[in-house]
Amino acid sequence: MQEGKLRIYFGYVAGVGKTYAMLAAAHEDKHNGVELVVGYVEPHNRPDTTALITGLEQLSPKEITYRDRPFYEVDVDQVIKRNPQVVIIDELAHSNIIGSRNHKRFQDVEEILRAGIDVYTTLNVQHIESAFEQIEAITGVRVNERIPDYLFDNASQIELIDIDPAELIERLHKGKIYHQSQVQQSLDHFFTLKKLRALREIALRKTADQVNHAALKNDSNYDGAYAKEHILVCVSASLTTPGVIRSAAKLVMAFKGDFTALHVVTERDDYLTKAERKQLQANLRLADQLGAKIAVIYGENFSEQISEYAKVSHISKLVVGKSPDKRFFKGRTFINDVAQAVPNLGIYIIPMVNEQQPNHFFLKKRGKVDLHFDMSDLVKTLLMLVCCTILGLFAEKVGFSFSNVIILYILGVQVNALVTKGRIFSFISSLLAVLCFNFFFTEPYFSLRAIDSSYPATFFVMLTAGLITSNLIKKIKAQVRLNSDRAHRTELLFQTNQALQIPESSSETLAVTANALISLLARDIVIYPVEDGIRQKEVYYPAGNTTYTLDTYQNLKESGVAEWVLYNNKRAGATTDTLSAAKFLYLSIRRKQAVFAIIGILMADTDPLDPFEKEVSLAILGEAALVLEKDTLRRQQQKVALEMEQEQLRSNLLRSISHDLRTPLTSISGNAKLMLDNSTRIAEASKQELLSFIYDDALWLTNLIENLLMITRLEGDVALNLQANNLDDVIRAAIKHVDPHLDEHVFNLTISEADLFVNMDPALIMQVIINLLNNAVKYTHQGSTIDLRVTASDKTVCLEVSDNGSGISDQALAKLFDLFYTSTDSPDAARGLGIGLALCKTIITIHKGEIYAKHQIPSGTIIGFTLPRMEIKVNE
Repeated sequence: MQEGKLRIYFGYVAGVGKTYAMLAAAHEDKHNGVELVVGYVEPHNRPDTTALITGLEQLSPKEITYRDRPFYEVDVDQVIKRNPQVVIIDELAHSNIIGSRNHKRFQDVEEILRAGIDVYTTLNVQHIESAFEQIEAITGVRVNERIPDYLFDNASQIELIDIDPAELIERLHKGKIYHQSQVQQSLDHFFTLKKLRALREIALRKTADQVNHAALKNDSNYDGAYAKEHILVCVSASLTTPGVIRSAAKLVMAFKGDFTALHVVTERDDYLTKAERKQLQANLRLADQLGAKIAVIYGENFSEQISEYAKVSHISKLVVGKSPDKRFFKGRTFINDVAQAVPNLGIYIIPMVNEQQPNHFFLKKRGKVDLHFDMSDLVKTLLMLVCCTILGLFAEKVGFSFSNVIILYILGVQVNALVTKGRIFSFISSLLAVLCFNFFFTEPYFSLRAIDSSYPATFFVMLTAGLITSNLIKKIKAQVRLNSDRAHRTELLFQTNQALQIPESSSETLAVTANALISLLARDIVIYPVEDGIRQKEVYYPAGNTTYTLDTYQNLKESGVAEWVLYNNKRAGATTDTLSAAKFLYLSIRRKQAVFAIIGILMADTDPLDPFEKEVSLAILGEAALVLEKDTLRRQQQKVALEMEQEQLRSNLLRSISHDLRTPLTSISGNAKLMLDNSTRIAEASKQELLSFIYDDALWLTNLIENLLMITRLEGDVALNLQANNLDDVIRAAIKHVDPHLDEHVFNLTISEADLFVNMDPALIMQVIINLLNNAVKYTHQGSTIDLRVTASDKTVCLEVSDNGSGISDQALAKLFDLFYTSTDSPDAARGLGIGLALCKTIITIHKGEIYAKHQIPSGTIIGFTLPRMEIKVNE
């Protein structure tokens, strides 16, 4: 389905006439025959605007009760059901009331656009994400309702509604914008001539940028020569990071380049508070909305990690926040380290918007990490010092030297660094080790005084050594953990990739995917397979100690969320802005626009996915999508091949019928015509001969039609009429329908036992026997011997038809049961379509028997089949 087009009526402030212009254009479109409805309009108690709504079809808004008050929002389902050409929806940046399907109105609009409906809407410049901070600095007003830039940039048409600031202020004085009680407040804050001129300039510039963007997008001669820049922005949990991201997005727009947002996972991420984790997720989501590809790497040395990533990913420009004055060793800063490691990298430093929050471009304040306090770690630290002191006293008593006791305390500090988490305990253990050594092992004993002048130097060296070694051990621990995370990620992806190569069906692939996600996330998983664009019944995969079951999940009634994800091909549910009240986060397993399954991840009462979990989860879903796409393509190829084969069979059948029926029909019509025209002049003997020819040809046609009808029956889902039958009765009934020319041969019937019962469809087995006998009659000369023999063993019954004719070649014997194959060994072969024996093979196969052909010694052919024998118990 082709997406609808978005037309934005754009202004630099409220009151310029956006809604009025939009409704006026709607009346003109309606007059020109456009099917147009009003989805939602805010008249703002402006009479002129309210009057323009009259005469337009209006859809009822959706009423949502929140805190015992009714609120009204766009009814997306009603708009899609009505399916007009154009729908008018005012205030694109509006935030929906809690309880709405989508958090923002622009998400409602996107959903309607995906349904193929055009949308007219309104927007002020301060609601565009990338312009937000600049306008906040100008006006001093923080705007919380914002839309991502891509929605504005990709709009089909921008209608700039402009008015001179002085005229706008005059309209404000007349009460045409706000009520008179609000006029003075607006003049004191937002509606000043200076601010309005600045906003107008920004709106004009944004409109020009959008026009240029659309021109480049639609220019068929545009070869992407300006799209070689690759811009990297560093993302952290800082409150100032959004400003850095927006600045980077502006550079991307200016350079028409690629955009990547990078988050480096370190030991410090373990100590992020819930609010900080939420802020990190919000920052990453903002980068995603602004078109960035999200990347996550692991390491402790930021400059080294980012430098290596910049080299590998061919980054041309790096955007970072303003660094604090803190420097590294030898006066080196982070910027210097990166610039030295990647000399050709352009580095842009963005000043912080909120100067009250110190912010290294990527780090949290160190104090929060270093001051991480845990009572169990404190107990470990104190116990370690007690053990070192006891061992030191014992070593001193047995004659160990003074230096050995110092080494013992340093060793204790190192061990303490291994068993505790926060760096604060490394400092505490180092300091307490010095104090304990002074208290217990230096004169005067059991005092913190130091008589010897060399003691302070000893204490300083001891403290320094303890701090350095413990800090190194902490870094090694952190690096080991990060390496372990990387190894775990790599191993998990490798195992998932290997496991996904084994399944032979889509259901098995989805089961492997679910188990991989459970192994990674330890959360319940629900999967809705999708076949031919239709959501199938859910399959539930519980994690270890879950309290949820399939019944619990079904009681949540969240299948509608999965349906929304399938229809819109976007994530929804918990932790998103769409249907966020759901307990599960729903994602699609897809490749481009093809959706193979909808997967739900339980998020109730748990934290959102961290960057590592999110990255690996998306990688697993990507691997699954590749496998499912290959499986879909393979099944499509098999289907096409089968259809081609069936079409070829149909063509061969029609060709054979049209060719081979001509001879008997010509014979029948010719002989009948001859008798009609010369009935009085033809001798009686000649008449009998002609009638015999007509009868033989008609009999052949009857047998052919019986076989064709049988093939037609077996092509569908045949339901066998299985019942216990005596094979002797079936054989004798079949002989009555065999070609009458059997009387011109010597026919022998031999049945080894009187009662041979077989579980069979008698009509089908009778057709097999008729075909085998007719085949023997057709391919042997008059007077030859045809034998039908039936033998039996404990488990099978064997029926063979043999003749002493000239036989067939080895080449023909190998193809005897192929459809449309006719042997050229006999002159009568021209009258066969090659379907009789192929039909026999099909019938015997569905009866779980076997059919075969072999040479008769010394001459002739044997064709036979075996069927499972059935024992009949007779009550005596």
